[in-house]
Amino acid sequence: MSFTAAFTAAAILAIVVALVHSILGEIMIFRRLRKPGWLIPTDGGNRLLGSNVRILWASWHVLTVFGLGMAAILLRLASSARTAEHDFIAQAIAVSMLGGSLLVLAGTRGRHPGWVGLLGVAVLVWLGVRT
Repeated sequence: MSFTAAFTAAAILAIVVALVHSILGEIMIFRRLRKPGWLIPTDGGNRLLGSNVRILWASWHVLTVFGLGMAAILLRLASSARTAEHDFIAQAIAVSMLGGSLLVLAGTRGRHPGWVGLLGVAVLVWLGVRT
């Protein structure tokens, strides 16, 4: 597999993971914490303050934005000539995705499928760097 194909596949997978993360998070988690007609959820019940819920919601979607940013970088790397900086950036993305995968795996005891998608991105990028 060429680095172009590997980085492009990794970028597409990162986009899918990011979008699924935000959409399912809204449906499965934040919908229940939101007052009718409100964009930002604030109802933490008797366990979380409204400000805690707001920062969890913002942090949730920041991860999506970062994932889309990494996908954009991977697409740029896929379409440019390889340099030492190119490989360093790709390796940093691979390590970041692997670290994220391991955190989700450990934090959910493997029950959350996000670790598989993040691991897939890390492996594809690593394969691209190795070619």
